[in-house]
Amino acid sequence: MTSKTLIIGASGGIGNALVSRFADNGDEVIAVSRSGFKDSNWPDTVTAKAIAEHDEASISAFVEELKSQDVKLNNVVVTTGVLKDDDLGVNPEKRLEDMSESALASYFAVNSIIPALWLKHLVNIMDKSHATVVCLSARVGSISDNGFGGWYGYRASKAALNMLVKTASIEYKRRVKNAMLVCYHPGTVDTELSKPFQKNVAEKKLFTPAFTADQLFTHVSKLDRDQPCHFIDWDGEVVTW
Repeated sequence: MTSKTLIIGASGGIGNALVSRFADNGDEVIAVSRSGFKDSNWPDTVTAKAIAEHDEASISAFVEELKSQDVKLNNVVVTTGVLKDDDLGVNPEKRLEDMSESALASYFAVNSIIPALWLKHLVNIMDKSHATVVCLSARVGSISDNGFGGWYGYRASKAALNMLVKTASIEYKRRVKNAMLVCYHPGTVDTELSKPFQKNVAEKKLFTPAFTADQLFTHVSKLDRDQPCHFIDWDGEVVTW
């Protein structure tokens, strides 16, 4: 039976690679992006959908459209996230004085709230026989593994994402039965998000999007599905909450 997979943020480097990876597996893939699609050489089994705005009204309308088509999803990967964005006025803080109300609001809006809204609406169209939802998180969102400080907004918004996913996994397990939710740290990937910070990354630790997609696909498929939620990294190792 063909699996149905939804990739959210499919126009980004990791999202684009994930669409290709799941399509190569034989999945029917729905690729969603707010910014549209460019230079995506995907097979006919991929349906590309652009949503006008990444807000609850657009998310709800999109999920209702899928519901009206009787779509049941087996896999979802939410790749949306922001670390540095001049348009949003966000830049990783080095000290307390660098924090601002507007930047913190933007970090939480993109890194925490948007994935949470997807979790809210997607629960109604997940396949109860096999459902997996993966949200791209970050090791710096681990509260227990924080020895360097800084990056207040990014750390806090990813920690909030982890809590939202962990909490939602309990309800998903009850409502969807065979559901598993995953917070996934992809490592440092050669994408627009990481470009301003790549100079301090060892060559072997700067991953291609294709490698990242393959690692995610492989490691998530091996997880214990009796456990409703996992937090792992690109190498399949457990990250502490």
